[in-house]
Amino acid sequence: MKVPKTINTYCPKCKTHTPHSVSLYKGGKRRTLAEGQRRYDRKNLGYGGQRKPEQKRFAKVTKKAVLMLKCTKCGYVIMKPGIRIKKVEIVEVAK
Repeated sequence: MKVPKTINTYCPKCKTHTPHSVSLYKGGKRRTLAEGQRRYDRKNLGYGGQRKPEQKRFAKVTKKAVLMLKCTKCGYVIMKPGIRIKKVEIVEVAK
C-alpha cells in the first residue's frame, strides 16, 4: 500500500486541520531490566526448559503497520491504529 509523505488531518493540539508528516512506527528495543522481563528470565532458569511451548505454525501472515503522523506546526504526534498489510510504502505525491 502506498501512503503519501504528508497528510492533511486534524491536530487536537492546534484544534484545526494541518499538514502532518507520515512515518512508520517501529517498536523499540526490549528493556532487560523491566520487571516483566526479569520475571520471565527467572522462570526460564534451571532445568525444565522453556516456560511456554515454542510456536511452530503462525496463524497470521502479516503484521499490523502503525502510522505516526507528526504535525508540522506544533510537532504533536498522532498514532493511527494499525492495519494488516504486507508492505507499506511512503511515497511523495506529485500535484
